Amino acid sequence: MELNLTGKTAAITGGSEGIGKAIAMGLAKEGVDVAICARRAGPLEETAKEIREATGRKVVVITADLTSADDAKAFIEKAIAELGHIDIMVNNAGSAPGGVIETLSEEDWAQALQLKFMGYVRCLRHVLPHMVSQGGGRVVNLIGNDGVKPSYWEIAPGAANAAGQNLLKSLTGQYGKHNISFAAVNPGPVRTERWSGLVDAMSRDMNISHEEADKLAPDSIPLGRIAEPTEVADLVVFLASPNQHYVNGTMIEVDGGQEKTLMDRSRDN
Repeated sequence: MELNLTGKTAAITGGSEGIGKAIAMGLAKEGVDVAICARRAGPLEETAKEIREATGRKVVVITADLTSADDAKAFIEKAIAELGHIDIMVNNAGSAPGGVIETLSEEDWAQALQLKFMGYVRCLRHVLPHMVSQGGGRVVNLIGNDGVKPSYWEIAPGAANAAGQNLLKSLTGQYGKHNISFAAVNPGPVRTERWSGLVDAMSRDMNISHEEADKLAPDSIPLGRIAEPTEVADLVVFLASPNQHYVNGTMIEVDGGQEKTLMDRSRDN
């Protein structure tokens, strides 16, 4: 299928590794020039070099911490200046600490909302007026299945994700008249660079071995494994296509049919 993405431009947050890197590479392979941001310059430059060599597309590198309103504004402004315009906005940067309500601190809750929710808000505040002025655009937000498949062990990520999903639905209603459409991808567990650390935390908090903790998520998924970053990225690239512009306000889980309650029951045993 021809996605008609050649010559388009995209801004991608959290683009140095994991799902964000896979999305940037996937879009570039379809002929999209990309601007990527993350907090660390080194990994960003390495990713940009890899994408340029693989695709020949323009890759703009911008160091930004999206917990800062000024950094978020600067990322969008620099992306527009370097690319000329932004056709596609992919909000991906962010994570939230897991744990139960009794052990989550005020700082944990603030962290959950600062990046995973407010980081998206900050970028959208600046990219949406630009898209209005150019006559349209496409937004794809990476949110997470915790917002629609709650787990008491992931209550903070679930709250941040639910807020993001509500935000997306609300903006869909506001910006349709400006030819801007929105879609969300809600991944479950994905084998990124962060996965081993998450398993370590589960092992510690549940007093089980790393091997036992690493089986919890796959055992809750009918397909018996967690996702690879490219399996999420491929859907994002498809949804970013102008062919899918009419897919508006839609949220799609990419989690192999995960049943979160199975993980909770395992933790309770």
